[in-house]
Amino acid sequence: DTDWCAFTYQGSKKVVFKNKGSDGLEGLVNCLDDSEIIYGFFRMVVGDKESRRAKFVFLTWVGQSASVLAKARVSVHTSSVRKVVREFAVSIHADNKEDIQEEEIQRQIVKAMGAN
Repeated sequence: DTDWCAFTYQGSKKVVFKNKGSDGLEGLVNCLDDSEIIYGFFRMVVGDKESRRAKFVFLTWVGQSASVLAKARVSVHTSSVRKVVREFAVSIHADNKEDIQEEEIQRQIVKAMGAN
């Protein structure tokens, strides 16, 4: 089953499908390109043995080598992409792959759920 998808720019304004996968957060992170702005959407399962739930995460990736103009457009375009990808537990913004840690994202999801 597909558990992530990614979107990037075609030209300077059009957001288009980039890729999808069934290899979890690792697959999405491998798709991230340091020269691009990428919007990602992925599923994570959180909870304990008694209660496991699928939750969705919205990722805004701003590659460190992306152009200054592309980086400037992110704030405007992120809100437009969120109108399409509406159902997510948390939203994260990253410009460094090392900052995208599964344990930290799970912690944010649990906190957003009001658990623990």
